[in-house]
Amino acid sequence: MRIVISEFISLDGVVQAPGGPEEDTDGGFTHGGWSHPFFDPEVVGGAFAEATERADALLFGRRTWRAMANAWPERAGDPFADRMNALPKYVVSDTLHEADLSWHNTRLLHGDKAVERLRELHETSGGDLLVLGSPTLVRTLLAEDLVDELRLIVMPVLLGGGKSIFPADGVLRTLAPVSTTTSPHGVNVCVYRRPETD
Repeated sequence: MRIVISEFISLDGVVQAPGGPEEDTDGGFTHGGWSHPFFDPEVVGGAFAEATERADALLFGRRTWRAMANAWPERAGDPFADRMNALPKYVVSDTLHEADLSWHNTRLLHGDKAVERLRELHETSGGDLLVLGSPTLVRTLLAEDLVDELRLIVMPVLLGGGKSIFPADGVLRTLAPVSTTTSPHGVNVCVYRRPETD
């Protein structure tokens, strides 16, 4: 499976709490919901829908999984929500237990074994394993060279600080640009892939 990251991201590289004020206030973050003014159904919504269409499964960190598990099941009946609810899901956590997995079709990957298990999934055939949000998990996946594609939905806003998906380990990583689409609100949907090796 290809591991694909899809993120709403500010111009200064922040991915924290794009969806709402209470989503993630760690570090005193007060700009939750910052992506809303820039959303449009064609470009931004289309990018999100396209990534989900190509997914064979979803992968989350604990906090993002909890937010999604609290939101999507009650939206059943909408085609996109039905897709989100039906897809197999993996959540990486050291604190969740099997009994906590209330969202249909969720499997737990224990944190201490997660990288090993994700390497195994990465080697299997199939469609995309799509990661939404989950900045701590994404940093780990990038550091472990497990990311095949980055889909960055770059919003024209500076947030002045907050969580990032990028490792700060001093390692140079080169990606191949695939496409950029600009929305009427100035959002750039940028797709990058792991360079092909000979």
